[in-house]
Amino acid sequence: MLRFLLLGLLALHVPALGLAQTEPPPLLGHVEGKTYTAPNGAFRITIPVLPELGGVVSDSENVVVFQDQYSVHIIIASFAQDATQRWEFSTRGLKDYLGYFFYNFVLPDYQRTYKDVSIETADFAPQLLDGSLLVYALLPGGTMFRHRLVEPSPDAPVPIAKRGNMIFVRNGFVYVISLELAERVTEGRLYRLSPNEENEVIRNRLADVIHNMEFARAAGRAP
Repeated sequence: MLRFLLLGLLALHVPALGLAQTEPPPLLGHVEGKTYTAPNGAFRITIPVLPELGGVVSDSENVVVFQDQYSVHIIIASFAQDATQRWEFSTRGLKDYLGYFFYNFVLPDYQRTYKDVSIETADFAPQLLDGSLLVYALLPGGTMFRHRLVEPSPDAPVPIAKRGNMIFVRNGFVYVISLELAERVTEGRLYRLSPNEENEVIRNRLADVIHNMEFARAAGRAP
């Protein structure tokens, strides 16, 4: 079942290129002021985009995407662990389970959309939310900021987007938070960050997302 739920991650991911031209469908989650609450009750978060910058929120039952026209494209997916996932979690241990979840459910979604996707690095961070897996993926042609390319000509090299993915378990939910490092494709020849510096920037931005989230106390209970 998780496989089909996770298809929503990239189903919401891909249409972002038409952000300025299309009206987003009605939200399943709830927005009150500057706060978004997930429809499955897993979390709520201060909305990280501004309408003044073309900020849009779109969601499904388990996935929400926050995006604007300039530098923000954040995906948050949350899934209540069913009996099978609870068994996998209890028998594998946290570190192995997070790797199992990413490579069996998240990576195949990327591969169906971007055939040349590759994993640059994957690191387990025991100090983040009692243990998180950080995966940095390279996606040729996978940027959500194609409209901001400095060199958009047909002869220009295919831009290679870089996304950071953070996978962790919290109170009976598995979370996948993913964001693109927009500057990698929007700054053109001026871009100078090394892979390690990119990872540090992405990790800090993921930490900022977490800082603005409030999690449900248990699966099925609102924050």
